[in-house]
Amino acid sequence: MAVLVINSGSSSIKYQLVEPETGDVLASGLVERIGEAEGRITHSDRAGESESTEPIADHRAGLQLAFDMFSRDGASLAEFGVSAVGHRVVHGGKVFSRPTLVTDDVITEVGKLSSLAPLHNPPNLLGIEVARALLPDVPHVAVFDTAFFRTLPRAANTYAIDAKLAEEHGVQRYGFHGTSHHYVSEQVAEFLGRPLSDVNQIILHLGNGASASAVQGGVAIDTSMGLTPLEGLVMGTRSGDIDPGILLHLRRSAGMTVDDLDELLNRRSGLRGLCGVNDFRELSELVSAGDQHATLAYEVYVHRLRKYVGAYMVALGRLDVITFTAGVGENAPHVRADALADLEEFGIVVDPETNQRRDKGARIISAPDSKVTVLVVPTNEELAIARAAATLANDV
Repeated sequence: MAVLVINSGSSSIKYQLVEPETGDVLASGLVERIGEAEGRITHSDRAGESESTEPIADHRAGLQLAFDMFSRDGASLAEFGVSAVGHRVVHGGKVFSRPTLVTDDVITEVGKLSSLAPLHNPPNLLGIEVARALLPDVPHVAVFDTAFFRTLPRAANTYAIDAKLAEEHGVQRYGFHGTSHHYVSEQVAEFLGRPLSDVNQIILHLGNGASASAVQGGVAIDTSMGLTPLEGLVMGTRSGDIDPGILLHLRRSAGMTVDDLDELLNRRSGLRGLCGVNDFRELSELVSAGDQHATLAYEVYVHRLRKYVGAYMVALGRLDVITFTAGVGENAPHVRADALADLEEFGIVVDPETNQRRDKGARIISAPDSKVTVLVVPTNEELAIARAAATLANDV
């Protein structure tokens, strides 16, 4: 039986119909650029491949369009033999620390956490609601991005603010992209033929959202995102690390409200805030054309990335592997090269020729004399979610 996995993100919806045991993908699709002037959907299943461009107003419209694509050959989605639906949910707060069967109460709790992940939990919930309406007779399972980082030591997950206030309002570092970081960390050990417990690694998940993690022997000890997915690396539309005094300054001098500041940090910052685009392909084209704003945006992006690599090298003590994953990490060799440039004294040497190859699978891109192995490992959050959902659904 297959598991339908829905990853309803901030500006896109990825979906796959997966055989959890074999990892075979029976159907897949991507709805992207939601809310922009021209959206796009690509879909592949037993009827073949298709692509269309049209305005996609919101996530509800995008999800309905995705479900409709399964009926192109006359078969409904239910006829594909769906045994469970796995949903990526970004923020589980202190309430959810493992995959959870979706109920009305779970939906209510996830909704309460939307203030901590305003770009993600609302579209995550839309995915759950639409899928439950279309497939009411199969179990739906929520898999939380924050779960992998529940192992962070207190020194890493505690903010230096009033302790009582933090406890009352659940203020701590939760971390995100945990499903990806967990999956990739295991794939690294398997690829290298080493026990997971013997590998110290830095994982750089670089997409429209971006995060870094330090994983010691399979256990996460630090990560760049915090209470919300805003903290850490520079992202497509999010600022990453920022002096909190800037918000106070803008509140006082520009009269910005809480909602204004939320909009600024989540949707008008990062690469888009610096140069007007958040698609890394467009950014690269602008940089190549000599656009000064795009060039500065790229330099800020790489500078922040290098800071986290250095910090996590110290946190781990012994570093064995640095791994790039996700859309930018897997497909932008110039980012990988620039992020790790001039680190030979630290035992990190990227091989220029190998790094430029466009191979699809896991691969080594470090030079033979590099003490630290540098890898590109494709993430597969959908497979990880499918397996978690299948395991839980079998117990129902």
